[in-house]
Amino acid sequence: MNTGFLQEQKTLEGDLNSENSHQNSVDFLMNWFRKRSIFVLAYGTGCGAIEMPPTFTSRYDAERLGIRGAATPRQADVIIVSGYCSYKTLRRIIRTYEQMSNPKYVLALGSCTVNGGMYWDSYNTIKKLEDYLPVDMYVNGCMPRPESILEGFIEIQKEIGEGKASSWQKYEENYKFYRKNQEAVLGEKVEPSYEADWYLYDGGL
Repeated sequence: MNTGFLQEQKTLEGDLNSENSHQNSVDFLMNWFRKRSIFVLAYGTGCGAIEMPPTFTSRYDAERLGIRGAATPRQADVIIVSGYCSYKTLRRIIRTYEQMSNPKYVLALGSCTVNGGMYWDSYNTIKKLEDYLPVDMYVNGCMPRPESILEGFIEIQKEIGEGKASSWQKYEENYKFYRKNQEAVLGEKVEPSYEADWYLYDGGL
């Protein structure tokens, strides 16, 4: 058996501190635990959110792979940007992403997150998500089926296990770049307004 837990155990028992390894034993263990316990924020940002219920319920059962939902950004490891993203939604995605603890990952669904999709010439949707937030994995399709979404998660798990999933570090290191792009479409006040009458003013609903 060349894959699965036995292979991972063999690797762990090997010399992970050798010159040929980019991870030490502690890093390997931490990444193994992380990839087996992924908490996904329960936040549907676009039309692809309709594919979330079947992905996480009995037929496809993402939890068997160590993937389950989380109620708040503080608990979540992954945020899914599920399709088109308007400027108003982008404000809340940025706020939510920045509330998540490190390490954190972004899974983007459909062509809308790559080039705007069918909304490529819209006046109020973004064209390229990675100009505003770092993306770990794209899943193609309009909208991708649960099988494709699970495949995207499996690829993220592989990168986490290998210590290569580090988009959150990219966001911190290149924050000025992302902030400049965010302000270009949202103005200097990127954060959404949370006043009592927030829906009446710019930056509200």
